Amino acid sequence: MPSRPLSCLRLVRSRENRSRAVLMAGALRLPCALGRAGLTRSKREGDGATPCGTLRVTAIYVRPDSWKTRSSFPVWHPIRPNLGWIDDPASFRYNRPVRLPAKARHETLWRQDSLYDIILETDWNRRPAIRGRGSAIFIHLARPGLLPTEGCLAFSRADMRRLLPLIGRDTRILIG
Repeated sequence: MPSRPLSCLRLVRSRENRSRAVLMAGALRLPCALGRAGLTRSKREGDGATPCGTLRVTAIYVRPDSWKTRSSFPVWHPIRPNLGWIDDPASFRYNRPVRLPAKARHETLWRQDSLYDIILETDWNRRPAIRGRGSAIFIHLARPGLLPTEGCLAFSRADMRRLLPLIGRDTRILIG
């Protein structure tokens, strides 16, 4: 298994289940969950689809009370109870982190389940953020059984630990 960041990872959707895929990293194969609507080339806010394209990880958010594994990725942020992410296309802060409480519709990153114990933020629709094109395409932990996401990529806790050392600032994830 590779032990340092790779330049390119490739995600291939399952033929049997549109909300499942495999991330290929050299000889390593990691199963993951996709959005409930599968892959799309025209992502829209709330469509439940995972966008096709090339993603890059820009930051890692960690809930310090439940995730101890570190990597050499240069940008780490703690997840605190007052951290949220704006998913309201009408907001000028669309697709950006925000301190809670917030008036605009948002996701709370401090969750009761473990899905957001670690979040790899991607550059999907970030600079500039085009309202309605989809927000917060994260790489996060999966529900048991790799159940579908709202559009993110999700991995088991064990596979996320395998994935982290492979992600560097120059790593690209090809989807679709």
